[in-house]
Amino acid sequence: MTEVTKTPKEATVAKKAAPRAESYDIAKSDETLDLAKDLAKFIKDNKLSTQVQGKEFVNVEGWQYAGSRLGIVPIVEHVINLSNEQELKYQAKVTLFDLRHGTTVGAGFAICSNKESGKKFYQEFAIASMAQTRAIGKAYRNILAWIIRAAGYEPTPAEEMEYSGNVPAPAVAPAVAEPTPVMRAVTTAPTPAALAEAPAAEAAVPVQYATASQKEEIIRLLNHPLITRQEKTKMLLNINRLDEERATQAIAKLRKAIEDREGTTAVAA
Repeated sequence: MTEVTKTPKEATVAKKAAPRAESYDIAKSDETLDLAKDLAKFIKDNKLSTQVQGKEFVNVEGWQYAGSRLGIVPIVEHVINLSNEQELKYQAKVTLFDLRHGTTVGAGFAICSNKESGKKFYQEFAIASMAQTRAIGKAYRNILAWIIRAAGYEPTPAEEMEYSGNVPAPAVAPAVAEPTPVMRAVTTAPTPAALAEAPAAEAAVPVQYATASQKEEIIRLLNHPLITRQEKTKMLLNINRLDEERATQAIAKLRKAIEDREGTTAVAA
């Protein structure tokens, strides 16, 4: 009798407490449509879109969120310096890794230059960083554009809309040339200002970002069942910012955490 009276209540509670889907399957149309609805709300609530000429374009963080709900994460393969004496220019390549199946499912290339409108005084690290950001958005756009469109947004990453091409040099030089900011070292005799900035330039050692093999090892360890979803999400959001030393530390920390938890599980059993 007691069981009969409790059953309807338990069913009602279970219905109300139905958990939100943790992830979606891109191969199932009904799930991807649910993802589009979830994505539209997430982008709106967190203001992850930029309006250009009356249209809404999703920022790279929105594309990353869509990818993460499908178990697809970006890995920066390389960043190539294409600069010369007149221009700071970087090219980046990003691949997309499917955590469920352990395979690469997409890729994207992008460039950034200080010749672009609005980037004349960007520092070198900012140009390299924007190339990576654009490549991440481009890689996701190549496979998830239709989901972003279904969510009600334009299927082009907002960072691409910033690009307006290189600005050509003026045909006629001005009568009185004003001094221009020093953007990079030159091979001619240094000026007093350049000599003063030399120590700072020497101190700016390029960052050696984590290698693709280090990132793959981190992803492999994050897939261990003893690593929590919160730990996985936090690490994946920052994986492309790790340098080689921090990546090594992260791998060691994950291995130790797994060993400690396996030991605790064995004792409890």
